[in-house]
This record gives sequence, structure tokens and C-alpha cells, in this order.
Amino acid sequence: MPFDFYSEFDSPATLEAISGALRAAGHEVLLVEADESLPRWFFEHPVDLVFNIAEGTGGRHRESQVPAILESLGVPFTGSGSTTLSLALDKARTKQLLAYEGIPTPAWQVFRSPDDPLDPRLQFPLIVKPNREGSAKGIMRENVVQDASALRRQVRRVFGRYRQEVLVEEFIDGLELTVGVLGNDVLQALPILEIDFAGCERSGEFFYSWRMKEYEGNKELGLDPAHHCPARLPAATAAAVQRVALRVHRALGCRDLSRTDIRLRRDGTPFVLEINPLPGLSPQDSNFPIMTTAAGIAYPALITHLVGLALARYRQGAQPHELSPLAVSRSAP
Repeated sequence: MPFDFYSEFDSPATLEAISGALRAAGHEVLLVEADESLPRWFFEHPVDLVFNIAEGTGGRHRESQVPAILESLGVPFTGSGSTTLSLALDKARTKQLLAYEGIPTPAWQVFRSPDDPLDPRLQFPLIVKPNREGSAKGIMRENVVQDASALRRQVRRVFGRYRQEVLVEEFIDGLELTVGVLGNDVLQALPILEIDFAGCERSGEFFYSWRMKEYEGNKELGLDPAHHCPARLPAATAAAVQRVALRVHRALGCRDLSRTDIRLRRDGTPFVLEINPLPGLSPQDSNFPIMTTAAGIAYPALITHLVGLALARYRQGAQPHELSPLAVSRSAP
């Protein structure tokens, strides 16, 4: 099992924050593990809505497992459906869709074997990633490679550890941005979050690696990037970046919320790295709540708003306070 296996699971503090916000809004909340007993649990516990934060139990489509179960049972839930979650977890498939839609994304190649030849059209530096992982799992400083020898070494390392195809893409030198989107029929692009790695010289990590995500804020390790929300961008550039995030949200069929990670190249081109339709909701260290706070949406209001968005898709005109009980479906580490 890879050492970063549990990185994408939510912490007990996040579960308590979400549950507390729901209870404060007057809901009865039941916590349920997203394991093999989940279908039986829902037969025995009728609920009005599921607040889904489950990552699934394993496999190439794991994030779609809980939504697929809920869809088959006819149980309403927050967030995107099984097709979107399955697609978004596959970086290469997502990039194929982005390319079809004319949305800029770094040039890439999928390695299905460690010995696949490199496409000569790709230009160094390149970055090597497991194709079907989230939370920067498998991505280290060394994954940014400058030559063929280093590329081959990192491709073999990722294959050996994660036992899946490897995505190799051109590394975009530019600003690290992430953009949240809220809504369904009417979409709201949130204030852009800029992650500034200029102060991370000690670590030598100037992008979102696994160490950066896992230990973000640790000044001793040099893993303490500065956050700017709204991003320090000209108004026209910010608007263009937000439009790209809205296009990605629509292209993948996201519901209720999403977060799109973008690298803004020096010439002003926003390159989409990936989209997360199941973004972290920790009030302490997740990016999505930083953006909603900047938009004037307090954390408890965000949680109840997501309930309202989901409910509106299932019950015309119903209001969040009419729900009782709710289940929070989660994956425990």
C-alpha cells in the first residue's frame, strides 16, 4: 500500500465541522461509512438527503461508487453524479474532454508501460503523475524532470508504487491558481485563489506536491506558500480564468460545486491541470472554503447552501430546513 494511501480521506475535524453546521441548521444528522455495508444501511435508514464526501473504497472509479449506489437506490445526494466523478478521477480522460472542448490543458502522454517511448512532440520540463489519484498522491518535487533519464526513472517509480498508467505532461511555468464554482442552472465563479510558492525556497517545491499539500504551513520545512484570495490579477485576466473554470464545470457535468486547478502561463494563457468535483471542505486547510469565505459565504452557510442546491435538483421549491434526517456519507482513514 502506498504511504500516501489515506491522504485524500477527510479528517474527523472536517466531519464534525460539516455535521455541526447541519445540526445547527436544525437537521438530524447520521454518519455512515462508505463501505460494503452501505446499500443495506440505506434500506434500513430512510433519509431525505445524503451529504456526500466519500472517496470510495478502491479501484479506478472509486469516487463514483457511493453516487452510483445512491443513484440506483433513488436517494438524493449533494454534489456530482457517478459519471462525472469517475471521469474527473481519470486525468487523461478529463484532458481528452478538455481538448475536445477547446479548453487549454498542458500537452500530455499516457504511459501504459514503463518502456513506452516518449512522444517527441513533448517538450521538457515534464511532470510525471499517477493517472488516477487525487490529493497530489504520488507527486513529489522529483516528478518534475528535465531530461529523458530522469523521466524514465520517475515513470518507473510511479508504475511500481501505484500500479496504474502514468500521465506525463508538459510542466507549465506560471502562477498556481484554483477556482471554485457553485451552483447548477445559475453558476457562480468564486474569487480566484492564488497560491504563491515564492517563499518556499528551503523545500525547493514550487508547486502542489504531496508534501506541500500534506504539510502546508510548515515554515521549518519550507512548505509555507502564501495565499491570495482574490488573486493578484488584472480584472480582465481574472475574468478570463473564471470563464475557463465555468466552462470546465459545464463540460464535465459537475453539480453543486467544483474546483478547477489552473496554471497561468506567463503569456496569460490559463492551462487547466485538473478538476475536482469533490473538493475538500475542511474549514481549516481546504482551498474551497477559502474562496467561499472571500465571496462572503461563511462556512456554516456554505454547507447549508450545498444542501439547498442539491435539494433544488430533487424537490422543486423545497427549502433546506424541511430536511430531516440527513446522512453524511464519508470514507474513514
